[in-house]
Amino acid sequence: MNIITYARAATCAVLFLPALVLAQDDGRARNAETIDTVTIIGRRGDVADVPGSAHVVDSEELEVFVQSDILRVLRAVPGVYVQEEEGFGLRPNIGIRGSGLDRSARIALLEDGVLIAPAPYAAPSAYYFPTQRRMTSLEVLKGPAAVVIGPRTTGGAINMISTPIPENTGGKVDLRWGEHNTRDAHMNFGARGQRVSWLLETVQSASDGFKHIDGPTGGDTGYDLADYVAKIQFDSDPSSSLYQSLRLKVGYTDQTSDETYLGLIDADFAADPNRRYAASAGDTFVSEHEQFQLAYVIDPGNSWRARVTAYRNDFARNWYKLQAVNGTSIGSVLDDPATNAAEFSYLTGATSPDDAITKRANNRTYFSQGIQAQLEWDFGMGDTDIALTTGMRVHDDEEDRFQHEDAYRMEDGALILTTAGAAGSNTNRVSTADVRSLFVDTEIRAGRWIFTPGVRVEDIDMRRLDFSTSDPTRASGPTRVRENSTSTVIPGMGALYRVNDELRLLAGVHKGFNPPAPGSTANEETSVNIEVGARFDSGSLSVESIFFRNDYDNLVGTVTESTGGGGDIGDQFDGGEVLVSGLEFSSAYSWSFGNLDVPVSFKYTWTNEAEFRNAFDSGFDPWGEVEVGDDLPYIPEHQFRVTAGLLANKWSVNVAASYVGDMRSKAGQGAFDALESIESHFVWDMVAGWQFSERLASYLKIDNLLDETYVAARRPAGVRPGLPRTAYLGLTYRL
Repeated sequence: MNIITYARAATCAVLFLPALVLAQDDGRARNAETIDTVTIIGRRGDVADVPGSAHVVDSEELEVFVQSDILRVLRAVPGVYVQEEEGFGLRPNIGIRGSGLDRSARIALLEDGVLIAPAPYAAPSAYYFPTQRRMTSLEVLKGPAAVVIGPRTTGGAINMISTPIPENTGGKVDLRWGEHNTRDAHMNFGARGQRVSWLLETVQSASDGFKHIDGPTGGDTGYDLADYVAKIQFDSDPSSSLYQSLRLKVGYTDQTSDETYLGLIDADFAADPNRRYAASAGDTFVSEHEQFQLAYVIDPGNSWRARVTAYRNDFARNWYKLQAVNGTSIGSVLDDPATNAAEFSYLTGATSPDDAITKRANNRTYFSQGIQAQLEWDFGMGDTDIALTTGMRVHDDEEDRFQHEDAYRMEDGALILTTAGAAGSNTNRVSTADVRSLFVDTEIRAGRWIFTPGVRVEDIDMRRLDFSTSDPTRASGPTRVRENSTSTVIPGMGALYRVNDELRLLAGVHKGFNPPAPGSTANEETSVNIEVGARFDSGSLSVESIFFRNDYDNLVGTVTESTGGGGDIGDQFDGGEVLVSGLEFSSAYSWSFGNLDVPVSFKYTWTNEAEFRNAFDSGFDPWGEVEVGDDLPYIPEHQFRVTAGLLANKWSVNVAASYVGDMRSKAGQGAFDALESIESHFVWDMVAGWQFSERLASYLKIDNLLDETYVAARRPAGVRPGLPRTAYLGLTYRL
């Protein structure tokens, strides 16, 4: 667990996410205040000159709706698709440009420029996700701009930027109380010194949940979350001719959420969408996450600068949840409750025989560790300015599955344990990935043109060790070893032309890539992705429109519990040729009437095509038997978000309306099947604030203002609702 001792390749480790910049005010990174936060795009204004689709949700935008749910934040970004699960955004499902949503496994997730998924290569499903309340901004990269991150370049990347050390001694306390006995406290305090700077931060959040469980025992359906982060920074003497800085960031998060994969049949959802069947009592997700980052920064203040970061993330989780009834999966029971009438009656509380109900302890541990660095060099050739970034990443990660199942009897709505399973008796395996990455990126500015040619090389060795379920100590060694490797070159090229100070035209092309899983027989996922568009910004009015087209040579599907199964967990299926194309549009305008400002914005995604180009039978539940022209699941043709505000000196009111169009929950075409689709829905959010003084403010926040009842998901088993109307009263004090 010690990231300092993990340095087997430290002497040669020079990775970089080349567009990672050390933010500067005057071109010389000599001030510790300006290089504390690691960004990819940089300040929001820098987006205008990015030769690729990129979006920044900055601190001002985040503070408007004071969101704790990352999915509500990302609805403001065109080209991003989200699927709700438990209503709070604890385990988000995020996709970009048709990449697929399940557990956000098909995009690159970063915190402060470091890959943050539990095992980004071996098991990227985001059962851990950084706490949104700790984030000061988010960067979403699509198109060629995403190549700088890797390895998953098909959709793009999201970099979450945590609270920086403040410029002066100070901090913030934000306390919130809400319906469903929801409590939320976000507190931080730090100080900036000439040589030593630091920050302490915590988020404490809990809720009883908005659902209710049938049966005499009932139980909460909410969560408890505690998150702690500490940062300390040591800088060289300000009088030194060479600026150097050493930064340490450590974090710890634990979460307990009373969540299940069991949904409802449609008739029961219509009668009471917030109901949970008796058999889901006791379903609980428990996790702990530890993160360590140690970074060294050097900048002589002339044409070059460098940063090296060692990191280690440890994650342990156990999701104890309902798995099957009489050997039939819960998804199959809810898909056909008439045929499975006895099983459905047990789910809903009827007395059953012993061992009729199976619950699985999905116990897994993960680690992710590595060293990454970047070297940036600026130079010129005549009237042409060139910024060259080069480096490499050395990384390895692991997922260890050690699962068992217990069996229960249902007796008049209460569960009674009848057989306890032995540890490791259900799944006993380890998956690993060992990675070397190389990146070279160039930004060339010549007159009105900006070009960003770049190439990334990924060399990945993966291994899966299967152990006998009757050998919990693994003393006999693995019963099967499966190994696979992949090496790939990922080129990309973006171009931007500045017509004038307000208008820019852009275009780009890059290779999309997703590596296969350890031990998989599926091919790697590849695609050719292009985009073309324009940006306009006159100060008060901004408009951006980008057409995108992702042409897959091979789309890969992975069987997980959260997709509804349909095979052995971890199995992968080749989906063959797929085409996804559409238009991303965003605009914003602000009026001023005396002391009153009226900002409005509109973000829209039109996915005019997202379909398979070949027929096959995958055995993968969300796809099934696919015909040419079948639509991809969970991609609506239309989605948009409109926001408007009234801002005065002492008060403000902001509203947002998010629309998601009809979409399929299973691949298909033609008329929508009511049992395999999700109807369109509008959700309104509102925040009203009052500023008592420079330091003290309060706010009233209402999510789902009109109390819209809607289906959030139909997977993995039955229908699940979105968050009902929930009001919060908040108080903020700046120290």
